[in-house]
Amino acid sequence: MAEKRDYYEVLGLKKGASDDEIKKAFRKMAMKYHPDKNPGDKTAEEQFKEVNEAYSVLSDPDKKSKYDRFGHAGVDPNAGFGGGGFGGFGGGSGGFDDIFDMFGSMFGGGFGGGSASRKNGPMKGRDLQKAITIDFEEAAFGTKKEISINKYVQCPKCKGEGNAPGTEKKTCGNCGGTGQVHTVQRTPFGQFQSTGPCPDCGGKGTIIDTPCPDCGGTGKIRKNIKINVDIPAGVDNDSVIPIRGQGEPGENGGPSGDLYVVITVKPHKMFKRDRDNLYLDIPISFNQAALGDEITVPTLDGKVSYKVPAGTQPGTVFRLKGKGMKNVRNGRMGDLYVKVVLEIPTKLNSKQKKAVEEMGKALDNNCYQKKSGFAEKMKDLFK
Repeated sequence: MAEKRDYYEVLGLKKGASDDEIKKAFRKMAMKYHPDKNPGDKTAEEQFKEVNEAYSVLSDPDKKSKYDRFGHAGVDPNAGFGGGGFGGFGGGSGGFDDIFDMFGSMFGGGFGGGSASRKNGPMKGRDLQKAITIDFEEAAFGTKKEISINKYVQCPKCKGEGNAPGTEKKTCGNCGGTGQVHTVQRTPFGQFQSTGPCPDCGGKGTIIDTPCPDCGGTGKIRKNIKINVDIPAGVDNDSVIPIRGQGEPGENGGPSGDLYVVITVKPHKMFKRDRDNLYLDIPISFNQAALGDEITVPTLDGKVSYKVPAGTQPGTVFRLKGKGMKNVRNGRMGDLYVKVVLEIPTKLNSKQKKAVEEMGKALDNNCYQKKSGFAEKMKDLFK
């Protein structure tokens, strides 16, 4: 069997990464290898499982601590520390038995005296992700989307029990329904007792003699499900909408997992977005900038008029308060920042060129503050 890769390496992180870095890396890698984006790609499917396994450990503070100290052995309940590595320790209090008790407690069982985790206890179902793309306007005002996702659901024939209707499960005779079996090994240091899942029932505590014909005894079938998603106004790229209970069904009466919908927003033709604020460039002519004019400014909810004052300079930015995007958390509206871009006419005919020349002669340097100031600096420079 191939050796497991380092969990930090799987997520593209260095050891000691923060919780936020781990979450961000997981989201990125999970979207990259998600089966919906890589249909039929077995390699991507294995990498997706590897990413989920790494995140399940590194997102759990207790598991992460054990993994940082002991590597994969620290989070594998079946891992053992055998051989003569502990040679030289005697029996009794504070010796060999206490060391195994310590590890048994740390790993949730598996060593003498440790309490074994019951595999037949309720377990939450697997969480799922679904990436969708929406228009800019849908992000601005909110929308409803129907998404389709192929996932495991509870088998309707056996109601998730796994046994055929009209039949019953029977208690495992090997473990007595506990799902765990104990083994005792004799070593030069004394007896060593370990606890593990029962091989007959797979740790469930029950055995199915007559499996359900629809699900084959798993209690689950794969099905294409349609789900309605409410997308609030103000969502942005990489916004995540959790839908509780819409993941895959749990095991042994455990709750279903959750579905996380990851949003991508298409760019707008005119507006640029920075968090809750919008930015827009508007071209105006020379005469509009010089004499002032009332211009029409597009916003997400319609057109508004704005009075450009006489003498407006290129690059001037004015703000339309409350005309940006809605903040998802507090409901406040961002602003729209409009930048004036002076457009110089091109392809002038002879009459137009003449008019421009006449205007230029009529305007002296006093009309141009920046030009006049620059000329004065040049005189001082070359005195």
